[in-house]
Amino acid sequence: MAYLNYKTYGDLLIDIKKNIHKIPENTDLIVGLPRSGMIPAYMISFILNVKVCSIDEFLSNITISHGKRPIKDTVSNVLVVDDSLTSGDSMQKAKTKINEVRIKGKITYCAVYVKPGNEGKLDVALTTLSMPRIFQWNYMNHRHIERACFDIDGVLCVDPTKEQNDDGEKYRQFILNAKPLYLPHYKIYALVTSRLEKYRKETEKWLSEHNVKYEHLYMLDLPSKEERIRLNMHAKFKAGIYIKLKSAVLFYESEISQAHEIAELTNKAVFCVETDELVKNPRNFSTQHLTKKQHFKYFVKKILCFILPFEKWKKELRNYYEKIRL
Repeated sequence: MAYLNYKTYGDLLIDIKKNIHKIPENTDLIVGLPRSGMIPAYMISFILNVKVCSIDEFLSNITISHGKRPIKDTVSNVLVVDDSLTSGDSMQKAKTKINEVRIKGKITYCAVYVKPGNEGKLDVALTTLSMPRIFQWNYMNHRHIERACFDIDGVLCVDPTKEQNDDGEKYRQFILNAKPLYLPHYKIYALVTSRLEKYRKETEKWLSEHNVKYEHLYMLDLPSKEERIRLNMHAKFKAGIYIKLKSAVLFYESEISQAHEIAELTNKAVFCVETDELVKNPRNFSTQHLTKKQHFKYFVKKILCFILPFEKWKKELRNYYEKIRL
């Protein structure tokens, strides 16, 4: 069993500063691998006071601009940066692109967070970080969403105003026309909302119009908003569903107080979208919650590795296991 290793923007900067001595002193250009690699690339460039660009700008020989602060103009030692390295495929693609254009000068390849054992795939590994892991800059767009519960108001869409929240026509119109906030590209395992069941049709219509994919939609079956308030059912209802869904490993909640209550009631991981905080991080985050289907697929792939002595099966097994661990 393992904790979910969660890193924020602040953690990223601190980890870079702690390990900046590992980067060659004569580095005069930082090249980031979009999109995530651009974040540490800019951080490193500010610390070293050197130029920074994307790999596409670098390969196209685009003139790199900078602010008024004096900065070194010559480029002979380049640091290619990504935020993390797991399999090494992205970095290998970058190496191939750079080798094809035969760039002059020394190229050093670097990642901030590297899966233990893969340090040899880079020139510079700033620090190791075990799986499963997730970052503040990608937690809303990651495959773990396929095993997560999502609140709706304050997460997928804005919260209603006091005027809109009348449990009547104004609220119905709000649901139908709510402005979206975060719309994941992955299929959500379960939507768990304290919206009342009587608004299911309007909720499903909004979700369909905004192309939100999901497996389940759980709504609170109470007659009125007043009854929900009287029973104080917001967090209790969400926690009750979350704890029953054994395959769910994360809950995305908008309000910090509810996030803490859900976490306490379930002892399962909860992200607060309001603060970008991982409220609960239980040790049993990882494979305990795999679905029967995931266990079966992994078992079949493992058998194929022994029956068919092909490297591609071993690679496919490793890649699939990394996905289902998170």
